[in-house]
Amino acid sequence: MLTHYLPVLIFLFIALLVGVVPLLLGAALGPSKPDSEKLSPYECGFEAFEDARMKFDVRYYLVAILFILFDLEIAFLFPWAVVFDQIGLVGFVAMLIFLGILVIGFIYEWKKGALEWE
Repeated sequence: MLTHYLPVLIFLFIALLVGVVPLLLGAALGPSKPDSEKLSPYECGFEAFEDARMKFDVRYYLVAILFILFDLEIAFLFPWAVVFDQIGLVGFVAMLIFLGILVIGFIYEWKKGALEWE
C-alpha cells in the first residue's frame, strides 16, 4: 500500500531539497556584515516615521476599487466579445446588466474624487 505513495514522497523530498538547500547555501556562503544602517527599518525609500497601524487615506481604497472595477470589466469583456455571435440575446442582456453595475461603481468613484490626481 505504501508503494503508491512512494512517488509523492520522492517528489516532496526533491521539492524540499530544491527549496531549502539554496537558502542554506546562501546563508552559509554569503557575506554577512550587518551595521546599524542595514538593520534600520526601511519603508518605501524613506525613514519610518509613524505607527504601522495608522489609517490610510480613503483615496488609497478608492484607487484599489477602481482597479478591481476595470480589471473585472476587461476580464469579462474579452471572452464575451470572442463568443458574442454564439451567445445570443440572453448573453447580450447579461453583459448589459454587468456593465450597468460597473457604471454605478464608476460613478461612485467619480463622485468620491478618485479620478482627480494631485
